[in-house]
Amino acid sequence: MLVEKNVPLQSFNTFGIVAKALTLVRLQGLADIDTLLADAALKTAPKFILGGGSNIVLTGDVKPLVLKVEIMGKQLVSQTAKAWIVEAGAGENWHDLVTWTLENGYPGLENLALIPGSVGASPVQNIGAYGVELQDRFESLDAVDMTTGQRFTLNAAQCAFGYRDSVFKHLSNQGSQPGFGLADKALITHVRFALPKNWKPVLGYADIEKKRLQAGMDHPTAQQIYDWVCDIRRAKLPDWRVLGNAGSFFKNPTVSAEQCADIIEREPKIVHYVLADGSVKLAAGWLIDACGWKGKHIGNAGVYERQALVLVNRGGQANPVTGGEVMTLAKSIQTSVYERFGIMLAHEPVVV
Repeated sequence: MLVEKNVPLQSFNTFGIVAKALTLVRLQGLADIDTLLADAALKTAPKFILGGGSNIVLTGDVKPLVLKVEIMGKQLVSQTAKAWIVEAGAGENWHDLVTWTLENGYPGLENLALIPGSVGASPVQNIGAYGVELQDRFESLDAVDMTTGQRFTLNAAQCAFGYRDSVFKHLSNQGSQPGFGLADKALITHVRFALPKNWKPVLGYADIEKKRLQAGMDHPTAQQIYDWVCDIRRAKLPDWRVLGNAGSFFKNPTVSAEQCADIIEREPKIVHYVLADGSVKLAAGWLIDACGWKGKHIGNAGVYERQALVLVNRGGQANPVTGGEVMTLAKSIQTSVYERFGIMLAHEPVVV
């Protein structure tokens, strides 16, 4: 276990925001976690778990103990008649895992290619893209209770997955009422995925359908979908190494069919998708663009010119955006969308 003081975090968050961890602990295995919890001072200290840094906005120096999860490893651990069970350490890069599964003949994650972040963060956010969510491929995960040191395993039902949501995003106590959240106590160490042997391509999203039609393929392979998704994401989204960002900043809101019909009456071009339960998901990027925010900025926080759903660091490494600028821009966008459409957008990143 390596303990460091006053560690710069600019390179540890994809926005490139300047901040520091007063104390940072690197965890490379279960033994490091055991050592951490055996230290009386460190065990009781407030903690912040840092994965790939792709879904956070730092608004200042981080006073809680920062736990940098660096548990690595990728392997096929078992298989059933229906699926290969692949396990990865929480510190593995998500896109590298997707690439590795395809290289080894385990399809199923290709629609989730090029999503930034770590494997350990993927179930926290229940990441999703182009018709697939993590919960669709999830088998189980291992975690450690950071208050007791107990190791435990959760299946999909126990993770309480929702749209960009899970049990890991909720506190165990809400006010005076006990809850079942794990945001304040669980550290994910390994995640397992059930990748289907009877694989079928997940198509239907307009961008993927456009690629399929251009290629003239009725039955694309998993590798072809992976390549298409990478091309689509690179065309739409900035590389955080070049232009700092946290990916999609706002969640796509869900409204009732009646609400959607009312909005369509006023805004017939609104992008929307009818869900299985009859509710309707609206494209947050379209709502933001309709309010005229694409390409605009507040300080060094800007809205990406190609995709209004993405907020970016206009100052680069030399004069980087601050967390305050990002959140000021985000709140201004939320106000605009609410005033025009009556919808309050929720942001995806964790604000620290």
